[in-house]
Amino acid sequence: MANQHREKLRGVRGVDDQLWTDFGNATARDDSDRSAVIRRFMEWYVRRPGSDHPRRPAAPDEGGT
Repeated sequence: MANQHREKLRGVRGVDDQLWTDFGNATARDDSDRSAVIRRFMEWYVRRPGSDHPRRPAAPDEGGT
């Protein structure tokens, strides 16, 4: 099927629009995306072997775009 993904779509509740936008901008500055960072955080949080917490990108006023 054309628009089918390997993973199920997961919803996240309790995130206001501004936080979601800021998070998207921050992940883009790090050449990543929200899903990758959330997944990496979750793997680190549950202590999956070999996982490491995601690093924070530079703030926009610290050399980011």
